[in-house]
Amino acid sequence: MALIGWAGFARVVRGMVLSIKTQEFVQAAQSIGASRLRIIIKHILPQTTSYVIVAMTLSVPSYILSESGLSFLGLGIQQPDASWGNMLKEAQEYINILYRPWLLTPGFLIFVAVLSFNLIGDTIRDVLDPKSKVR
Repeated sequence: MALIGWAGFARVVRGMVLSIKTQEFVQAAQSIGASRLRIIIKHILPQTTSYVIVAMTLSVPSYILSESGLSFLGLGIQQPDASWGNMLKEAQEYINILYRPWLLTPGFLIFVAVLSFNLIGDTIRDVLDPKSKVR
């Protein structure tokens, strides 16, 4: 999933960089003689960092949900390898849940992992946002 998922992400970042490089503050830095490396580090990277972090932290939960869903359907990781989707497949029958309620644990762990990645991403984005007034 990550092998083909990076292309859209890279395209958006490239577009952001091309847009930022035409901004007035970058042109001002060029006019006073700042090197390309300094312009990239001081002006372009801080503008794209928040998007990169948010995109990464939102893509990890989608990969977790995709893999779990495919494994649950039998199209992902197969037995005997462990996967949350494989484990959750055992809880599909009502009778299994009655006698073995711990089979629902993978579903709870998927929820916690996805929520954690989303909250961490939002927090880091708020801290690193260059347009934020509170630091």
